[in-house]
Amino acid sequence: MPHMIEQPMMAKICDIQEESPGVKTFFFKLNLNFEPGQFVMVWIPLLDEKPFTISYIQKGHVGISVLKRGVFTNAIHSKNTGDMLGIRGPYGKGFSFESNSNSCIVGGGIGMASLATLVDKLNFTSRGYRGNVTIIQGARTAQEILYQKRFKDMKLCTDDGTVGFKGTTVDLLKDLLKKQRFQKVYACGPERMLYKVVELCREHSIECEVSLERYMKCGFGVCGQCDCSGQRVCIEGPVFNTEELSRMEDFGKITITKTGERVIH
Repeated sequence: MPHMIEQPMMAKICDIQEESPGVKTFFFKLNLNFEPGQFVMVWIPLLDEKPFTISYIQKGHVGISVLKRGVFTNAIHSKNTGDMLGIRGPYGKGFSFESNSNSCIVGGGIGMASLATLVDKLNFTSRGYRGNVTIIQGARTAQEILYQKRFKDMKLCTDDGTVGFKGTTVDLLKDLLKKQRFQKVYACGPERMLYKVVELCREHSIECEVSLERYMKCGFGVCGQCDCSGQRVCIEGPVFNTEELSRMEDFGKITITKTGERVIH
């Protein structure tokens, strides 16, 4: 039966898949009671513990996509099949699921990992494959686009124009909204991008949910490092809807660093 792991459980890496030059997905044989948008804490003994979303769920296996960008993620990238990592969770509030909605997914950079299992869930219902979810994915350059073989019909954009639309995910969403209507938009990526997506959805009276990425230390609401206007992203989030975000004055403007400093975006 799927379950939550409350203490770190050492799990063996059973497969590794390269998604881009800087992103690898590490697969584990685990059954977790996971909803798209939630996260797990990944532990490397004697080093640290960090939050990651689950980007794949496949018949008793889960995958975690990791962008190499610091000491901890470099250490994960050095792992091989058969090596062990500690995993606990999942934690947090995930995305709400509406199978009949005409939805748009907006992923920026590694934020696409948080949306990948949601795409699977929206596309595959009890009635079978639907495949009518619109996916926008943005990156700095073509090499950084994720899951191109997994999701065939994505609308891509890059900062340098090396693939797809030249510009941002917000620019592309704005362009699409001139031609079609969505009942709901789901997004994950840099917070400034999310802020603009939410504002655009408000202008068009479209329901929106976003997954926030804030510095997390404990994962269960004790340390307060992930606070956003009194909301603990690890407990009340990481997924928030438009109404909730309207009450969060720090959203898109101020974050708290791991030293506790409040930094203006």
